[in-house]
Order: sequence, then C-alpha cells, then structure tokens
Amino acid sequence: MNEEIEFIIDTAKEQMENAIDHLKKELANIRAGKASPAMLRSVMVDYYGSQTPLAQVANVNTPDARTITVQPWEKNMLQEIERGIMISNLGFNPMNNGESIIINVPALTEERRRELAKQAKAETENDKVSVRNARKDANNDIKKVDVSDDMKKNSEAEIQELTDKYIKIIDDLYAKKETEIMTV
Repeated sequence: MNEEIEFIIDTAKEQMENAIDHLKKELANIRAGKASPAMLRSVMVDYYGSQTPLAQVANVNTPDARTITVQPWEKNMLQEIERGIMISNLGFNPMNNGESIIINVPALTEERRRELAKQAKAETENDKVSVRNARKDANNDIKKVDVSDDMKKNSEAEIQELTDKYIKIIDDLYAKKETEIMTV
C-alpha cells in the first residue's frame, strides 16, 4: 500500500480514537446516581489566589454509593473547597465538619434520569459526528493521492470499516451508560 494512503488511514484512526477518549471522559462526568470522585472533576478552588482543580488540593473519596468525602491537604482550605463546590453549580450541598467536607449524593428522580440519558445521547451524537468527519477528511485526502482507482476504492473501504467499528464502540458506550443511568 502507498505510504501516503497509510498515513491518511492512520490519521483517521487516531482522530476516531480521540473521539472515543473524549466520549469516555464526557460520559464519566454524567452522574448515574452512584457517587464518584469524577463528579467533582470540574470543581475549581481558589488556592492562594489562583484557580486550581479540586484534586490538586484535596483527596476525594467515595466511602459508599451515596457519599463523597473531600479531605483537604491543608485544613485552612476547607472554606475555599466548600465555596468551590457551591460555585460549580453541580447541585450538591457540601457539609463541613471541621476536618473534611461530606457530600450526600441524592438519589436521582425518574425525570432527572431521563435528562441525563438525553445528555449522554447528545454527547454520543457529537462524537459520532467527529468520527464521520474523520472519515470524510480521509476520503477527501485519498481522492487527491496519485494512485490507481482500485487502491483508492480499497482505501475508502478500509476507512469505512474503521468508521463502522468506532461508531459501534460509541453505541456500546452509550448503551452501557444509559443502563447505568436508568438503573435505580
């Protein structure tokens, strides 16, 4: 196979893998009723004048399925962490016990579960578009390469196989997340 075409296919595959990685991160941020440290990933804390991710100033754990505990490395950070969680607008009500911050994760209502499933579906669709765009770019690049028509057709078929494979992975990730969200 032509080196130029191999490079185009490898680039498309890399872009599709990046879409999968992105989707995994986004789905991890959508809470499914079970407490997870990932729920606080977006929380920023004022650490001596600079906005710092919560994970860099405290230890975040989940002792059980309904509780998240935040243990700061410096006691004087308790109020800042509490403020950061409130500002992040995640719908949590942090409780400061003087040692750590405890967050009780409320059970999801049926309506909220449906909203979260819709949100997961939207993320899934965005990533499918990314995979299809990678396919389109690769096919356009293949058309510009000076090789036989048979080689172009074979390359486009290989790109389509990759696309189908990654779209299936995306669908599988969504199905798993939807089950997780809708399970009470």
